[in-house]
Amino acid sequence: MSSIPKLAAVESKKKSWSDDRLVRDCVEGDQEAWSVLIDRYKNLIFSIPIKYGFTREDAADVFQSVCVDLLRELPRLREVKALPKWLIQISVHTCLRRRREQAVLGADDSHEMDTLADTGQALPEDRLHEVEQEQTLRNAVSKLPWRCQELVRMLFYESPTRPYAGIAAELGLAVGSIGFIRGRCLEKLRRTLAQAGFQ
Repeated sequence: MSSIPKLAAVESKKKSWSDDRLVRDCVEGDQEAWSVLIDRYKNLIFSIPIKYGFTREDAADVFQSVCVDLLRELPRLREVKALPKWLIQISVHTCLRRRREQAVLGADDSHEMDTLADTGQALPEDRLHEVEQEQTLRNAVSKLPWRCQELVRMLFYESPTRPYAGIAAELGLAVGSIGFIRGRCLEKLRRTLAQAGFQ
């Protein structure tokens, strides 16, 4: 057996680990834990520059910068529960810094970002809540069984939405069972979101 399937199996197992366990293993130098932690929060980090109108290339630069900050600061993180909010704030500050650099170079005239920088406001409360809720939803979906994750992704995240026949074929299900399974998956998702305090 090659090392690649072994690594994939280890990483797959770690995807179900709590943030506490992942952070502990990351601090101890576990590369697979680091990969899983970044995978868990990549959409959260990347969503911030996208919401502020950065190009995908600039958003990727912001993402890399935040990951470097995370790697450097993770050993000093006192409260793991604060990790998502910390990542949001670091992402916003990185965006503000990058926007100021672009303004100095004459590459940007975004009024919203200038206003945020001038007032010292890290992130408007409604945007902060929106980003946190999106991450709560991503975390809840990731806790679903694999088939439910795939079903939710195909039904609600792909555009255009696939027809039931295509979903059934890919998941190896009968077309008539999709609606029933979707209902069960959404109920599991609702319960997970309720436990997480999703509003």
